[in-house]
Amino acid sequence: MRQLHQLAKAAGKLYFGSATDNGELSDATYVSILKDADMFGQITPGNGQKWQYTEPTRGSFSFTAGDQIASFAQSNGQLLRCHALVWHSQLPNWVSSGTWTAAELTSVINTHIANEVGHYKGQCYAWDVVNEALNEDGSYRDSVFYRVLGDSYIPIAFKAAAAADQDTKLYYNDYNIEGSGSKQQGTIKIVKLVQDAGGKIDGVGMQAHLIVGSTPSQSTLESVIRSYISAGVTEVAYTELDIRFSSLPPSESGLQQQASDYGAVTRACLAVDACVGITIWDYTDKYSWIPSVFPGSGAALLWDENFSRKPAYSTVSSILRAAATGGGGSTGIPTATSTAPEPTSTSCTVVKWGQCGGRGYTGCTACASGSTCTYSNDYYSQCL
Repeated sequence: MRQLHQLAKAAGKLYFGSATDNGELSDATYVSILKDADMFGQITPGNGQKWQYTEPTRGSFSFTAGDQIASFAQSNGQLLRCHALVWHSQLPNWVSSGTWTAAELTSVINTHIANEVGHYKGQCYAWDVVNEALNEDGSYRDSVFYRVLGDSYIPIAFKAAAAADQDTKLYYNDYNIEGSGSKQQGTIKIVKLVQDAGGKIDGVGMQAHLIVGSTPSQSTLESVIRSYISAGVTEVAYTELDIRFSSLPPSESGLQQQASDYGAVTRACLAVDACVGITIWDYTDKYSWIPSVFPGSGAALLWDENFSRKPAYSTVSSILRAAATGGGGSTGIPTATSTAPEPTSTSCTVVKWGQCGGRGYTGCTACASGSTCTYSNDYYSQCL
């Protein structure tokens, strides 16, 4: 029976992948599943390429942790997504607590990126160049980079990454940008910012750290993906997918809802050619980051802590299999998004940049005040 990555490839996607971290590579049972390139055709280092590990003191670089994951992926014939260059978190103190002029911090960013991207040149399918630059209202996060450089630090980082490896894909990556709203619009603003500065930005990475029962509908997910493509990137990806329970243990009905939510994300990616793949943020609950950050929450992944596949795995696999065999992702499995189409309605509104029409589209058609539903092509109209 074909595995997740094989099915995703057969359905026209580039990969189905998993994040991992250095500590769990000593777990033989865990590794036996992760190294199967038919299951996971792409690997992301969860932490080892972040600034605190790669340049712990100024001008002193260490790539040991990142290299272990890169070597693992290479030895198993898996794509490597590299993560992450400029982020407000997991910075060494010399960066976050430094007193910088604009010229000095620009030099620090350029030097860091030139060394790290240069070290991994030719190994990374894509880099998450800037990570989580936005607040929930779409404004810029108060980081050392923003305080010193304003929003110019973002195109600075993208230009440095492009100069260090012209062949890798360059992404902006963030959470809570899978659905429509202020943060989605802020992400579009970042795409335009980089482009207007003459920089290269290839993709938007939607982390997709979601909550069971609160996942956006399939039509909303698709509309948001298309809004990023319309903004000018050539591809998007779900880069850190997990769908957590807010309370544990999960019930049987909760596990079925989780399966439906995973199904909505999978179908949305399948529905848009420019969505190149899905990466889950590690594959087993045994090594999920969720419980340590959200106490009392968890059970967010496709495998449980004992490496047993959950209903969500079966749903994702079935949807991919149907798409791979020309079934369009319809499996007959009841899900929150497949029981009935969402009615076309003018009682709801689409935010600016969102989808409002197109062949097969069944979502809202009325645009928010100040925007008009504008034809792009037969399959896509957008609130502009």
